[in-house]
Amino acid sequence: MSDALGRNRLADEQSPYLQQHADNPVNWQPWDETALQAAREEDRPIFLSVGYSACHWCHVMADESFEDEAVAQVLNESYVPVKVDREERPDLDRIYQTICQLVSGGGGWPLSVWLTPQGKPFYVGTYFPKEERRDRGNVPGFLDLCRSFADAWENDREEIENRAEQWTSAIRDQLEETPDDPGESPGTEILGEVAKAAIRGADREYGGFGSGGPKFPQPGRVEALLRSSVHSGEDEPLAVAMETLDAMANGGLYDHVGGGFHRYATDRQWTVPHFEKMLYDNAEIPRAYLAAHRLTGRADYAEVARETFDFVARELRHPDGGFYSTLDAQSGGEEGTFYVWTPEQVRDALADETRADVFCDYYGVTSGGNFENGTTVLTVSTPVDEVAEAHGLTTEDVVDHLDAARETLFEARESRTRPPRDEKVLAGWNGLMISSLARGGLVLGDEYAELAADALEFVRDRLWDADERRLSRRFKDGDVKGAGYLEDYAFLARGAFDLYQTTGDVAHLAFAVDLAREIVASFYDEAAGTLYFTPADGEALVTRPQELQDQSTPSSVGVAVSLLSDLDAFAPDADFAAVAGTVLDTHADRIRGRPLEHVSLALAAEKRARGGSEVVVAADGLPESFRRSLAERYVPDAVLSVRPPTDDDLSPWLDALSLDEVPPVWRGREMRDGEPTVYACEGRACSPPAHSVEEALSWFEGGPDVDLDSDVDLDDVDADFD
Repeated sequence: MSDALGRNRLADEQSPYLQQHADNPVNWQPWDETALQAAREEDRPIFLSVGYSACHWCHVMADESFEDEAVAQVLNESYVPVKVDREERPDLDRIYQTICQLVSGGGGWPLSVWLTPQGKPFYVGTYFPKEERRDRGNVPGFLDLCRSFADAWENDREEIENRAEQWTSAIRDQLEETPDDPGESPGTEILGEVAKAAIRGADREYGGFGSGGPKFPQPGRVEALLRSSVHSGEDEPLAVAMETLDAMANGGLYDHVGGGFHRYATDRQWTVPHFEKMLYDNAEIPRAYLAAHRLTGRADYAEVARETFDFVARELRHPDGGFYSTLDAQSGGEEGTFYVWTPEQVRDALADETRADVFCDYYGVTSGGNFENGTTVLTVSTPVDEVAEAHGLTTEDVVDHLDAARETLFEARESRTRPPRDEKVLAGWNGLMISSLARGGLVLGDEYAELAADALEFVRDRLWDADERRLSRRFKDGDVKGAGYLEDYAFLARGAFDLYQTTGDVAHLAFAVDLAREIVASFYDEAAGTLYFTPADGEALVTRPQELQDQSTPSSVGVAVSLLSDLDAFAPDADFAAVAGTVLDTHADRIRGRPLEHVSLALAAEKRARGGSEVVVAADGLPESFRRSLAERYVPDAVLSVRPPTDDDLSPWLDALSLDEVPPVWRGREMRDGEPTVYACEGRACSPPAHSVEEALSWFEGGPDVDLDSDVDLDDVDADFD
């Protein structure tokens, strides 16, 4: 037997999830060549367990099975047991989640997979209790499964290997293959199709999507509805989006004391969440609230985004600027205890009877509770005016009481046992956060752009190798691990590009272009017409996956395609638009057939068909008056490009971008009359130069066209476009 298989090797790993299992009696192996070679040499099947540190059911299965000596004996004697942190290895998770979904109709974590020594799956599931549970629909027991497959491996190998071949073929067909005859990318009508599908699936009574629980945040769908409302002028998409945003902000998914969102709600009413807080949720969800704020003017949407950003900065920020991955669902081994309240706890903390009564009435804190042991997950349960009437107060008094109570309870909560924090810094998830904070910087204030810039510098310094032009996946306590995946490059590039749009700093734009060039070089397969999730020189697995569907994070292909379309005007030599167009054509039938599963790709296709829009500002930085105006206007997908006042001033910018001439996005768009000047463009038509954002943006609503291909005398509009 290999020496490696005789001991648990996870103590040497930096992943908090793997370290959680370093003391198990199971001889866990990390996914590495040592473990895989041992499986082949010993001719043993692999038992693969995939999870993450904040996963509630991962903890449950660990307590029930992986701490058990009988289970450990079977795993150690008959298998090569392998533990994988899905946050470090999303490629493995994507591959084996896919077969789980294909054969069982669902997935999740912990993911439990039995593999041949070559990594081909022959049985899969999620959480298994140690013993069979008849009260849960005859769920098989984990120990029985392990014993059964160990016996079958020795005595009925042919059936297992046949199934493994069939399942591997299904995975490849689902994840790797592309159509032989690509279609034509959808047109602008696809946005309406996404909106219609989202509305059909909407819960119009309780908000969100689906007719029951659990309820997951779907920020991509919300943003698609908001865009559809703008472009179509219809009211229903906006109504559904607002119903969802209101439900999430008022329910238990949102932390009303400390800000930020939990992973998902377990019920239709959004009352009780699974309490882990993920960086990616708290990056993507605020983007939707900021978009809704800009469209509707509702200040409470902006406040939700602000409080979420403040939570991230306070509880998920590395001292040097990057962002950690997750907060656990459990505190002291029990789920949710950090966040829930009883009336007695509220009264003891507030020491003001009226204030305590107002808080309990507004947030539904009762002696019976809505969670375990008579505790309450805070939800907005009674309107402010009704609370005011019940207590003989004005609505202003109630708001003041609630503000003061939340502040006091936040301080009281700090003395509780805190949820553990997974302190991995992941390139891709940081990219999502940087992007959202950059948007927050434009809408809410410079402090959020500064947080984004610090995070970008952190990730760039530690995970980007400028000489090799390679991005790594993970940083933890000085240790760097793993080649970057498409999501790392695409999400980080989007973050850098969005930060450029807010700050006008060409260094951020140049970094986004560098990352985009590597996306094409390492992930684009011209013959297949697609972008793969893993780099061309990455580890050979049973398949090379694509990530086309939006799941808990946006589709990395969708984000990459949208980004390449935007950056094409800044790097005309790179053929970014051609690559984006090819990928959209390749997956045209998928997008049309299931638009709600491919929201990011559908929105990228719609943008391509519409021609894209740009707001170009020629000035020494973005004027504050321009920023305020832009913060109050929702122009979906418009690229904000700040450039120096004159073409002569562009010389260092061209050097930074390795360009020999002024790119189309800036050509001819200089400052006029000695004042900051703004141009609004869509497709190949642009507005006349203007000295106010309002004047320029009014052109999007039907102002006179200036067609770049026409014979119009451009001197008449005081612009000299090519």
